Amino acid sequence: MREYTQFYINGQWVDPVTPNSFDVINPATEEVCAHIALGSEEDVNAAVAAAKAAFASYSRTSVQERIELLESCAEVYQKHYNDVADAIREEMGAPRELAAGAQAYTGLGHLKEAAKVLKTFKFE
Repeated sequence: MREYTQFYINGQWVDPVTPNSFDVINPATEEVCAHIALGSEEDVNAAVAAAKAAFASYSRTSVQERIELLESCAEVYQKHYNDVADAIREEMGAPRELAAGAQAYTGLGHLKEAAKVLKTFKFE
């Protein structure tokens, strides 16, 4: 069973401020397939504060740096593609072919398309 009990905030994995979890049920089997942490207002506030703090430096990155970041994210996504597809399959109760084809590819496709568009976009 998959366990996702922390949040990635400000560059590190952290426990929720207030422990609160949820069992994810595979609708095809009606069995628990994952145990996830639910965030509180405090967790959201911490994530928003981290994003605001990161904006100052990120806003100064070049287009090329942003393209490289998107491509790097796509490479990591690709390395974990089967894990993503399996998680989707379990959460949705979907056939493996659907989860791996249409569903899991959507995230990877968005990353690749964003990098592609950024390479040719004419900024004012």
